Amino acid sequence: MSGSVEASGDGSIAAGGSIRQALTGDGAVAHYVETSLTLPPEALELPPEAPSNMVNLPGGTGLFIGRERELARLDAAFEDAGGVVVQAVHGLGGIGKSTLAAKWAAGRTGSYNPVWWITAGTPDDLESGLADLAVALQPALRDVLSPQARSEQAVRWLAEREGWLLVLDNVSDPADVRQLLGRTTGGRFLITTRRASGWHGIAEPLSLDVLEPPQAVELFGRINGGTADGVEELCAELGCLPLAVEQAAAYCAEARITPGAYRELLARRPERVFASSAEGADGEQTVARVWRVTMDRLADTPVAERVLRVIAWWAPDGIPRAYLEPLADAPDVTEALRRLAAHSMISLREDGTLSVHRLVQAVARAAEGAEETYDEAARLLVEQGLPCEDDAVWISHVANLIGYFDMGRTPPEIWALVPMYFGDHAPSPHEARERYEQALERAEGALGPRSRITVVVRRRLADCCWVAGDHDRAARLLSKNLTAAYVLFGHKAPETIETGTALARLKLQRGDLGGGLAQARVNAQHAERTLGEGSAEALRAHAVVAEAWRLKARAKPKRSARPAVTEIERLLEKAVRAQGEAGEAALHLMWTLGEVRETAGDLAGAIRVTEEYLHRRPVPDDGADTQGLLARERLDGLLRKAGEPDAPADGG
Repeated sequence: MSGSVEASGDGSIAAGGSIRQALTGDGAVAHYVETSLTLPPEALELPPEAPSNMVNLPGGTGLFIGRERELARLDAAFEDAGGVVVQAVHGLGGIGKSTLAAKWAAGRTGSYNPVWWITAGTPDDLESGLADLAVALQPALRDVLSPQARSEQAVRWLAEREGWLLVLDNVSDPADVRQLLGRTTGGRFLITTRRASGWHGIAEPLSLDVLEPPQAVELFGRINGGTADGVEELCAELGCLPLAVEQAAAYCAEARITPGAYRELLARRPERVFASSAEGADGEQTVARVWRVTMDRLADTPVAERVLRVIAWWAPDGIPRAYLEPLADAPDVTEALRRLAAHSMISLREDGTLSVHRLVQAVARAAEGAEETYDEAARLLVEQGLPCEDDAVWISHVANLIGYFDMGRTPPEIWALVPMYFGDHAPSPHEARERYEQALERAEGALGPRSRITVVVRRRLADCCWVAGDHDRAARLLSKNLTAAYVLFGHKAPETIETGTALARLKLQRGDLGGGLAQARVNAQHAERTLGEGSAEALRAHAVVAEAWRLKARAKPKRSARPAVTEIERLLEKAVRAQGEAGEAALHLMWTLGEVRETAGDLAGAIRVTEEYLHRRPVPDDGADTQGLLARERLDGLLRKAGEPDAPADGG
């Protein structure tokens, strides 16, 4: 051993040169020393400036396609000088957030130094990435400081400087980066995340959507070595999600199969297709695995996965939130939707509906045990969707559900939905009626004559029968529906009143004026007592009552015209109280009143009402005032009939 060393005191040790083991005097503690380093103090400090062209970015941006609008937004956001700038690119897993960030950052290596990429999925990942930055700035720190200490050194260095760009990739929670962003106030951060919310006061969010169809086709062609028949259809089925398109193109190229063959595999074994990656590709970057990571983070909200499995069987857009209410208590359903939206798995709309990417649906359908939710999705669609205000929305979900139809395990509700759906899309009224007949037979047999779905199918068939001229059959069907509605909804329910109003109108059209008037009066009375005289159902019932009196006045003017005038004037007063003088219901009743006054021989009263009608009614913005022309023609005829000279109408 060269040189000399000294040690003093109990348990002290002295060593020189290189040793492997040393013991204290009492032999109690062993120390292992592999190397001995002597560093000057300045070696433990980070340099004042980063080495030139210090860049750490992932490769793979050669396949970058499109996104001009998003790149331009990032350019504009980072133009401002001074102060920290933070952009958070968020979107569905596999939508291309990291690719966009890498592409934009690669074009800024001449503007910022360093340009550093950190995978920041967890707080530990973020700390490790910052520690690596410190080592890149000062390599000697690797062996003398802990990762925590190196991370702290990097943060202090960033806080004291400007002109750098950090890309924090795949941040799970805004809280994980809040402290870092708060301490570093002079640089630039570009964040990628699946979290759509929680960035207020931290970063400016930038939402990333799927590719446009031509861009998805181009991406497939670059990976697959050229275009192929059926690629447009495949990209559409994949929802133009970049990761899914890349996965499909690589698989097709490697397996030497066509896009059509891949679609067949996708239909037969989606769980295997979504989990498959090409040889040499990152096995973790598949659609199934990327989204499984997100669902694992939502494990503490079990209703969230249940929601996804149910909506997987419906159409991807326009899903009413009300359909999901029975899944759990209202606060739990709301929390599940909030968290799914926050992680970009669904989109919540202001109109009370939600949307989901069709591949999220496909992965949910492919998950183990997902078939069990098919029946639940069917029942919810029936129990919550019927009766519905918008048939088109409801039918779109029925159509999607029918796409996975299996008579062997489908609940009875769907047995009726199948022919009803095809009835709505029948090529002719005759074929539509046949399909509704089949639907009604199934519904009554499987569900009984008074189920919700039976009532809906019977009503559709009644409409078909009326159009076909079979008024007797239509009346019998509506009469059965009214009886069923009393049982299902109660005599005070809007559904029951609407059914009665429809039956009253049908009786009038068949010529049963007494029966139609009696039915219309009953419905109007129910509507007024239960829903209020200004309710929509009451006003519709009043309109049918007025129509009944108009027809009675025309059939027997001497006996019924005067009572008709009195009754319609009474209904008009109610409509004015409910909607005002220019309300639709009031104007309709004024029109009817003018005709009935003319029938009663009261030409002066008819002229006065028609002039008032023209004065009150609004003129359409598009100028197509057909009803106004009819009113003026009526007024001219009344004036000629009364022997008065023609005069322009006030308000014309």
